[in-house]
Amino acid sequence: MEPLPIVLPSAPLPLRRAPLPFMAAIVPIAAGVVLWLITGSVFALCFAALGPLMIVASFADAARNRRRERRRDAAQSEQDWAAAEAELVLRHREERETRWLRHPDTAASLLQTPLRGAESPDSATALVVGAGSAPSGIRCSGGEDGRGRGFRDRCGVLDDAPIVVPLGGGVCLRGARPVIAAAARALLLQLSLRFSAAQLSLVGAELRECGLDALPHARRARRGGFRVGIGSGDAIRMDADAVVWLAPADAEVPAGITTVIDIIEPGRARLRTPQGTAVVSVECVSLAQAGIIAREHASAAGEIDVLPDSVVLHELEQPRPGDGLAAAIGRNEHGQLVVDIVEDGPHAIVTGTTGTGKSELLVSWVTAISAVYGPDRVTFVLADFKGGTAFEPLRGLRQVAAVITDLDEGGARRGVSSLTAELRRREGVLAEAGARDVREVGMPRLVIVVDEFAALLAEHPDLGAVFTDVAARGRALGMHLILGTQRAAGVVRDALAANCPLRVSLRVGDAADSRLMIGTDAAAELPGGAEARGLALVRRPAEPEPSAIRIALTSPADLRAVGLQWAAADPPRSPWLAALPTRIPLADLVASAALGPDAIVLGRADEPARQAQPLELLRCGQDRGIVLLGAPRSGRSTALRALAAQWPDAAWVPNDPEAAWDLLTAWVLGSERMPSLVLGDDIDGVLSTLPPEYGQQYTQRWEQLLRGRGETTFVLAATRAAGPLGRLIDALPRRALLRMPSRVEHLAAGGEASSYIRDRSPGRAHIGDREVQLAWVPEGAGVPPALVTPPAWAPSCAITAVVTAGAASVVEMLRAAHPGCEVIAAGAEPTQRDRPCLVVGDAEVWQRNWPLWQRIRGEGEVLIRAEQQSDLRQLAGVRELPPYARTHAGRAWSVRGAGAPRRVVLPALSPR
Repeated sequence: MEPLPIVLPSAPLPLRRAPLPFMAAIVPIAAGVVLWLITGSVFALCFAALGPLMIVASFADAARNRRRERRRDAAQSEQDWAAAEAELVLRHREERETRWLRHPDTAASLLQTPLRGAESPDSATALVVGAGSAPSGIRCSGGEDGRGRGFRDRCGVLDDAPIVVPLGGGVCLRGARPVIAAAARALLLQLSLRFSAAQLSLVGAELRECGLDALPHARRARRGGFRVGIGSGDAIRMDADAVVWLAPADAEVPAGITTVIDIIEPGRARLRTPQGTAVVSVECVSLAQAGIIAREHASAAGEIDVLPDSVVLHELEQPRPGDGLAAAIGRNEHGQLVVDIVEDGPHAIVTGTTGTGKSELLVSWVTAISAVYGPDRVTFVLADFKGGTAFEPLRGLRQVAAVITDLDEGGARRGVSSLTAELRRREGVLAEAGARDVREVGMPRLVIVVDEFAALLAEHPDLGAVFTDVAARGRALGMHLILGTQRAAGVVRDALAANCPLRVSLRVGDAADSRLMIGTDAAAELPGGAEARGLALVRRPAEPEPSAIRIALTSPADLRAVGLQWAAADPPRSPWLAALPTRIPLADLVASAALGPDAIVLGRADEPARQAQPLELLRCGQDRGIVLLGAPRSGRSTALRALAAQWPDAAWVPNDPEAAWDLLTAWVLGSERMPSLVLGDDIDGVLSTLPPEYGQQYTQRWEQLLRGRGETTFVLAATRAAGPLGRLIDALPRRALLRMPSRVEHLAAGGEASSYIRDRSPGRAHIGDREVQLAWVPEGAGVPPALVTPPAWAPSCAITAVVTAGAASVVEMLRAAHPGCEVIAAGAEPTQRDRPCLVVGDAEVWQRNWPLWQRIRGEGEVLIRAEQQSDLRQLAGVRELPPYARTHAGRAWSVRGAGAPRRVVLPALSPR
């Protein structure tokens, strides 16, 4: 925000002279004359003399007041001017400090190290050529007098300000040789302190003479940095982007240079640019001072600055195979750098922001190890959680056992979980051999490399314990971690970091991350930009300070060479079993294991944490059962058919509500023997078709069976677990979640959010904490028996009462269906004693013919249509719920005497 202008005090206005009080003086004179005329006393004229005296007194008092006001206004004006002058001095000082901070020369850069950004210098970069007067941005208002105009002139000029020119225009220094050489040293040191050697290079034959050849910027010319040359002579012949040219006082300015400084003495020089001329005070540095600054700067920053621009992996000479996994991954100032994940580790952390070359480092590290050690010595598991492409070039290496990515969420979780089983397997091998280290048994080392470890933990936070376990026990077991992440703070827990002494840090955005990784702020101070990609700091546990390296890049030719080198080697053993197939025939499962007499196969389970895929079994008559929950076409019915194909005694609960009601009633009442295996498909569909009162009793009967028949195993299948069905599901100890209609349904059924898969394949279920592929059978196997059509009702008594609405039309339908019976309306008397008689009427008619109703109730049979359930209670006095009967399907309840109602079928009353 632009500061407010300085408000200048206004010049005090001249005070107006007060008018003389003539009227006040005339009144006493007039009064004295009147008194004299009246009294005749001469003393009355003395009163008239008061008028002139008052005029004189008023004039004297006004003059005194004017002098006092002038003194007070002058003092206030001086006080306001002093405040304005102090404000101007303060603002000029702040503006001067800001400009020197923005454009530091050598002295300012030595007092306070300039902040180095990621941008390299260019032709528009400001170069400070001295100190002088420059336009100021401070403004003032008011003060229109001469003093104000002078203040305004001083306000617009900033003395001792940095004078800058564009670097690309070049600078020609003219004058005595010692003086211009000292000024050239100051200019070049200024640039060297402001920019790193990765951004700026110094070239020219005059560097040694000026004592600047020890600077990192001058030790090697960089192809990607801005080149500044220093020279002298008649013509400029130099491969540089900008030049500092030294010339005698009377020499011509070389072509292409737009800034000329004629130095008379260090404190006085004339600057000439296309914009005009100015007097400046140039900065000078002696030869001794330049040497000291150059040497200190080289020792402080030279390790990074002298690194090569790029390194290719095949340029490095890999070490001979040893007990560890030593590999050269880059070059430092002394040569190539070799790290050993075994001796320097056993685990490593690699940090670096996006674009710094973290993925390239991991690829080069894996390739370098693979160039020396075959699959019999090392295998890799690569986990890429930033898009799935970082490790794609490494898939062809024989040493790479598996690559997992965030694109396969289930496979990633399964792969990481299997590392725990690999730990136990290796422990068992060492225990069996009586060995303490993997070297003693010849087992290949397993290196787990993770790119974007933070993303892995964000998707699967529970897997952090697996890596902590591997870090704690992996050294002797030959399991090593290389974890790549953008930042370590808040991602790598202390328990994990404590076992990762090998640290590699590329550029990080926070100094705290740098200190956490390598103990210093150096990683946060690494330069940015494309030229700095691949710059890293490596700290091994035995080194007090990190060392800077340039990471080697892996080319396709390097990968092909390593791949051909080990092409004939046997492929490594995978650290986990292959994923379950999407379809497993029942015959394959039954043939793969010996089953007990009461065991049937549900499917095959996957236990990556144990590296096992056992059969998922169900023991008929012993296990209470299991419920299968899944959307349509998720594999529920196929799983039930697979169970029925293995157990001939299995009983299917029909999908027809009437048949299901009758079967459950028979089992509850004990009129039918309970089988050892009960299969029920789509039980929520059956429940949804029943009226509320039937649905409630249907659920209660299921609960009676599930909780009271311990010798029977129940396998029920449903679409969802909501409503009354939830009690039935809770009654069974096991639950198999197949593909659910939505994530909400999955969570409502008791599943975890992490286990929900929208496109889960048919038959893939989540049982407990395991994935299970249920057994598959062809369409014709294990099909439930077809429903038997109930027989049509036939008269069995001499007289039968039919309670129905629309009696007239029903009479005609029954006459046509039963020609051997006499069918009449209620209220009429039978005419043919030798034939069964059907008397038809609605409830009101039967109430009016109550004697006839009572006679039929005692001697014959009563049929009440299923649509008139209330008539069954009202006319027949049946209080308990009758057997379920579908309405508008020719169903009726038959009641004889005091017996319970039973359901009968009247085909004549079915809709055609």
